[in-house]
Amino acid sequence: MHLNPKQIVRTLIVGVLVTLTAIPSDVFAQTSDHLVSPADLQKATVDASRAREQNRASLNSAFSSEKAQNALKSAHMNPEQVKTAVASLSDAELAQLASRANKGQTDFAAGSMGERDLLIILVCIAALILVIVAVR
Repeated sequence: MHLNPKQIVRTLIVGVLVTLTAIPSDVFAQTSDHLVSPADLQKATVDASRAREQNRASLNSAFSSEKAQNALKSAHMNPEQVKTAVASLSDAELAQLASRANKGQTDFAAGSMGERDLLIILVCIAALILVIVAVR
């Protein structure tokens, strides 16, 4: 019996293909050391959500005082519209504006600025929030 070289190559190829299909695909998968674990993803999501909620609460508390409400009204701004607009800001915008509001309140508490200055800052932040939302 004489074997043809083409037949030998075909037999080898079929053998290799059968072997490859019989092996589970996860054997060839890369290890999961470089992937982010589901627990890490959940923690990052919870942290981002918590930071966003803290920033929203910070801005809403800055605009909720009676004097701030009166300052907004005297600038012809609807305080409820400002609070609604705060909710539609992106995370980065929210963090930046909350940081500015917190700095203003901290400076006011430290005596670095007067109440009038703080109210002006709050009105400017409110105007910026309304402009950002209107541009979208």
